[in-house]
Amino acid sequence: MSVPVLTLVEFTDRPAPSAHAPLVVLGPSLGTSVTALWSATARALEGDYRVVGWDLPGHGASPAAPEAFDMAELAQGVLAAVDRSPDTTSVERPFFYAGNSVGGCVGQQLLLDAPGRVRAAVLLGTAARVGEPAGWAERARLVAAAGTPTQVEGSARRWFAPGFLQRDPVAATELLHDLQDADRASYARVCEALGSFDVRGRLAAVDAPVLAVAGAHDQPVPPEAVAELAAATGGRTVVLEGAAHLLPAEAPLEVARLLAGHFAAVPTDPEGARA
Repeated sequence: MSVPVLTLVEFTDRPAPSAHAPLVVLGPSLGTSVTALWSATARALEGDYRVVGWDLPGHGASPAAPEAFDMAELAQGVLAAVDRSPDTTSVERPFFYAGNSVGGCVGQQLLLDAPGRVRAAVLLGTAARVGEPAGWAERARLVAAAGTPTQVEGSARRWFAPGFLQRDPVAATELLHDLQDADRASYARVCEALGSFDVRGRLAAVDAPVLAVAGAHDQPVPPEAVAELAAATGGRTVVLEGAAHLLPAEAPLEVARLLAGHFAAVPTDPEGARA
């Protein structure tokens, strides 16, 4: 087991915010790049925040993972990527966090293991335990042997609410291409990390403000599971009626509005910056 090396993606390019602009870190879903999943939401946040994202091992811009890792090590990789960023004004700088699916699992791990780093979190389409260990082990074996194209048909059904494929075929196709192009061994290792992830007994320790967002049509993580996560952290829940599992792609403006509102409610620091 080892901490994976992750690549940070810079979203903010117009106009460049000040060095003291609040930092927002975005996390992806299994099989997606953070760019395809979050770009539309990130554009809506530009000007008020510096927005970055990270890619899973073997997905998007991140290199493949040569060894297995668990969710805690994945969270450590996120912190290391943020601290390596040349535009980060200080090491161990606090930030706002938003993550979808496994990106939300990493968010929970960050809240627990690095509580001083996360000012507030928005956790989308995720839960304190996602799926069953046996199911993740089976998927890991299949993908390791036959590759990520085995997951495209099922993911197209699970990821999107009815009508999204017809409404935005470009976004849907980009996400499915990301899945097909993901490194099979790294995808399998993320599955294994999900299979061992279970923080249901720990979430009462979270003291940062949490907003949990569910898609009404989400099959992998139904709204009831998202509501349980919110209750366990003392947070609140919002259900988006027209979305399923990949909420930042399906409802980018609504997700951006939720992020901005949640983060704006956090008191400013003594220098006037929220992060």
